[in-house]
Amino acid sequence: MKNIALTGFMATGKSVVGKKVADILSFGYIDTDCLIEKICGMKIPEIFDKYGEKYFRGIEKVAVKRASRLKNHVISTGGGVVLNPSNIVQLRKHGVVICLKARPEIILRNVGDAGSRPILMSDDVYERIKTLLDERQHFYEFADYTIDISEMGIDDAAAAVIKAYSILKTR
Repeated sequence: MKNIALTGFMATGKSVVGKKVADILSFGYIDTDCLIEKICGMKIPEIFDKYGEKYFRGIEKVAVKRASRLKNHVISTGGGVVLNPSNIVQLRKHGVVICLKARPEIILRNVGDAGSRPILMSDDVYERIKTLLDERQHFYEFADYTIDISEMGIDDAAAAVIKAYSILKTR
């Protein structure tokens, strides 16, 4: 069976929905952000503070490559994984890429403490979210399928991912 790689902006439910989908399908689950933290031995905000975003993106590429080699897994990716097109190519080698999206106000609600999200450091977090969504929109379009989770709970979002996967896995 092919992997399911979940992409999308931060706080669109990739991790929580991914875990639910993995449980329902009896797949393994891996989060590339957690893998990055394991590789580096520090939390993502520390990596950004100490080494910067460019270094982080390099480690992210390594994490994506490792995760994509797994079989029968749901892979939740970081919000910026799509910024490097080679990451999407890698995820597609053994899986399908499904993008979860949400309206900016839903993302803001889900973000909680923006301090744990270095990329959101701004006086106006809502405007920063909108700007980043606009900047990244064309990258998210490389997904095989997109699901707007703005009006969905976890169970409905997981069901939508599974439905999309059932169609896409034969491609």
